[in-house]
Amino acid sequence: MTVSRWTKEQLKLAFHLYCQLPFGKLHHTNKEIIELARLIGRTPSAVSMKLCNFASFDPAITSSGRSGLKGASALDREVWDEFNADWDALAVQTIHIREQAMAEKGISTETSAESDASDDVGDFTGETQRVLTEQRVRQDFFRRAVLSSYHGKCCMSGLSEPRLLVASHIVPWSKDRENRLNPRNGLCLSALHDKAFDRGLIALDDDFRVLLSSELKRRNEPFIRQFFLPLEGQGINLPERFAPNQAFLQRHRQEVFLPT
Repeated sequence: MTVSRWTKEQLKLAFHLYCQLPFGKLHHTNKEIIELARLIGRTPSAVSMKLCNFASFDPAITSSGRSGLKGASALDREVWDEFNADWDALAVQTIHIREQAMAEKGISTETSAESDASDDVGDFTGETQRVLTEQRVRQDFFRRAVLSSYHGKCCMSGLSEPRLLVASHIVPWSKDRENRLNPRNGLCLSALHDKAFDRGLIALDDDFRVLLSSELKRRNEPFIRQFFLPLEGQGINLPERFAPNQAFLQRHRQEVFLPT
């Protein structure tokens, strides 16, 4: 039996999923891997192996002494390079690739994750509905990519309650269109720490240590003393991959962080 080559569209779907799963969950029994395998007509083991091929390109994985599977193709590398340079395209293109694959298999798009995402954007129709759906899918991709990299824990407090976690942008969404969905422009923070970071009350230095603004330190309140002052100078819990980009951290300190 001849095994067909992976198409570029299939690889895009696989890479999209790779970015949203922790390295330790790239196994063939993962339900999301099983779902993707069914959609593209491959075995869960084949999809799992392809995700591990992508891991062989990931410097965050290889620098830690781990490695993905050998045997990645030139097309695998092409997809890796293409989307590491354009994260927005990854999120949007996969919507349409998935919809086409579902249509070819006669699967209703009402069961897709993208359709689920559109449930919360109102009763709009046509172009407005499409734009709102794509926006929600972008946001969901960024959140999953960031939170999975930090194993679902706030990198400052260790909080793991998902309803209180935020995929926080280092450079604000409105300030850098090209890096809106770049997972290296994200931190997994509790809602409290996200707000403090967004308002410039806290920041990170180039060694990923927490900085506190003088305005925050001046507030002699028990809550501040208990939950913020101990953070000063402490390193965050770094992610498994997609480590914060130091250029983004520098921009945050220059443009958002309040004087110390």
